Amino acid sequence: MPARHKLLILDDEQDILDLFREFLTRLPGEPEIHTAINGARALALLESEPFSLLLTDLKMPNIDGFQVLTIARKKYPGLKTVVISGLGDEQTRSRAYSLGIDLFLEKPKSNKEINLFVDCIEALLNREEVGGFRGIQSKGISDIVQMECLSKNSTVLKIINGPMEGKIWIHDGDIMDAAVGELTGEAAFKKIFGWKSGHFENLPGDPARPRTIHNSYQGLLLDSAQSADESEGGEAPPAEAGAPAAPPATPLAAIARIKGVEFVVSMDTADAKKFDHWGAENPEKAAAWCQKTMQGFRALGEQLKAGPLNQLIAMGSQNNAAMISNASATKDLCVGFHRSLTTT
Repeated sequence: MPARHKLLILDDEQDILDLFREFLTRLPGEPEIHTAINGARALALLESEPFSLLLTDLKMPNIDGFQVLTIARKKYPGLKTVVISGLGDEQTRSRAYSLGIDLFLEKPKSNKEINLFVDCIEALLNREEVGGFRGIQSKGISDIVQMECLSKNSTVLKIINGPMEGKIWIHDGDIMDAAVGELTGEAAFKKIFGWKSGHFENLPGDPARPRTIHNSYQGLLLDSAQSADESEGGEAPPAEAGAPAAPPATPLAAIARIKGVEFVVSMDTADAKKFDHWGAENPEKAAAWCQKTMQGFRALGEQLKAGPLNQLIAMGSQNNAAMISNASATKDLCVGFHRSLTTT
């Protein structure tokens, strides 16, 4: 029996998340569906457990969909990615495909479009299980190259785009060289990377090919994606050094298994600058707010002689927060959760 797929949907509107969750429950196999309302939450979930597919909007505050895709493609090369966006212009599509996504779908507006959307997701989930020809139109060049490199293959990818023909030499999973027209090396690879359609063949490997590319395949793909963005006039995703960091492995990530939890911040009661966090977009502000709130209520408890502070619940219009103090009062914990999750 095939394993149950895990799907992650990212959008900054809760109504949209609920709607797409409803759409995807129609998929056979009853996939396990998770949602994230911001980029930090999505990256934290991806870090905490394996997913089959990420569906993401693009236009979001703070960490947008392009930035999430840049990190996801680097850290999770086997993850299938789909953009679901209300922006259907060619520049947006090109920028998304340059990051190696599998599908770009506009948000459906009719029952016919909803059915087509569900069919596309089902086909993508089953693509590798049923086999078949892998072409540029169904798999981005980024996906093809990553597949060959991760498999430690030795091959020559011959890629044809209309009248143009390019080749990428791969040996034992390392990209050795590329050529198209008079270009060779990284310049040729970046030229091929920008092609959006065509077909390819796997030719026998050529270990005697002189090596002109010394960048890792991950670094080369990220550089090529950024170059494609800049050449198209769009705002490129931040380079690796400036990109929003994916959350480090932390025991707090286990909280992801509690449905409805949005973020966790654990901080020193005396110094809010000493903290650990999972899934928080603004952990510094959350830690400072929690410390100030807890200190205020501790002082009030001492004045009222009410005993040690154990827990505070703050209720908001969309999200709530629980602040918890341990027995030694050296650490405070702030947990943000969706209003649908109770604390009982």
